[in-house]
Amino acid sequence: MKRTANRIAGLVAGLALALAGCTGQAAPSASDSAGTAEGTETTTVRVAHVPSTLFSPLYIAQAKGYFAENGVEVQLEAVQSGQDAIPLLASGRLDALTAGFSAGMFNARSEGLEFQVVGSMGRQTGDPEDSPTSLIAAQASYDDGSVTSVADLAGKRIAAAGGPGATGGFLVASILEEAGLELTDVEIVNVSTPDMPNALATGAVDAALISAPLSERVVGDGAGTVIGVPAAGVSSTGVLYGPEFAATPAAQQFFDALVQGAADLQGEGATDEENLQILAEATSQDIEVLRTAPKYTFDPGLAPYPETIDQMERIWMAGGQITHTTPLGADAFVNDEFSANAGS
Repeated sequence: MKRTANRIAGLVAGLALALAGCTGQAAPSASDSAGTAEGTETTTVRVAHVPSTLFSPLYIAQAKGYFAENGVEVQLEAVQSGQDAIPLLASGRLDALTAGFSAGMFNARSEGLEFQVVGSMGRQTGDPEDSPTSLIAAQASYDDGSVTSVADLAGKRIAAAGGPGATGGFLVASILEEAGLELTDVEIVNVSTPDMPNALATGAVDAALISAPLSERVVGDGAGTVIGVPAAGVSSTGVLYGPEFAATPAAQQFFDALVQGAADLQGEGATDEENLQILAEATSQDIEVLRTAPKYTFDPGLAPYPETIDQMERIWMAGGQITHTTPLGADAFVNDEFSANAGS
């Protein structure tokens, strides 16, 4: 336990310095506030995020002033991995985090770090013709008949960014389950997304989980064929709060603004030109690419999905990515009061 505590303390110190370096100042908390011109107080909320259209409501709310309307000033800090930011979240050096869920999240909780999953973010469409995430077989493997379906992946190598314990690993596992396979039936290889086309072309892997727009390019170039997609409504990312922030009025105000952002992305809002421009700037993507790429969907109230949390824990425990042996269960993570009270 002492070794674990020292490791966590080191992560907190290192990440705190890294984030402070981004702004040139110490990390503020939700208890910091400043008066506005009208005399009301605005609470500063420090939010870490992994830049991606998965978290579109965050960028829409920021650009359109919904946070300001709800009395919060958001300071966004980009991070490489949501897992790495959890120690800062638990220690109060960050207030909120939008990121993908991972086995590391469960391990951190079992080691005593406190945080809450309060909302969902991008959801899968389940449409093989219009999915933001696809499991793609290498074209050579597809053409020779060795991998023409998910069931054929038993014993094969599959590329997933972050490896088996990352969000990509879970999405692969969720697709495998539909064919009666588990993570232990395949070999998940940690390959960065830009390197996946080459991994498929060279035969380094038999399949890869790839997100749009790269997935469309791989298929269009004849380098692979889609053999599976995550089920409709699957959301493996979300909004996390630190325990101190969750107890403040600003926590609901922040969430209310996120829900406003999600409302703007429903229906035709997903292809609205103003929204696309905001997302292009926030994620450093070409707006022309965003126009045609498959879009994630968003729960109107950004409600969390405890069933998915339970599924993740079950999959990662069976695969050996989680270190504890007794399930924590969604109750250890999920707090749906913010989505339930949004707009009230």
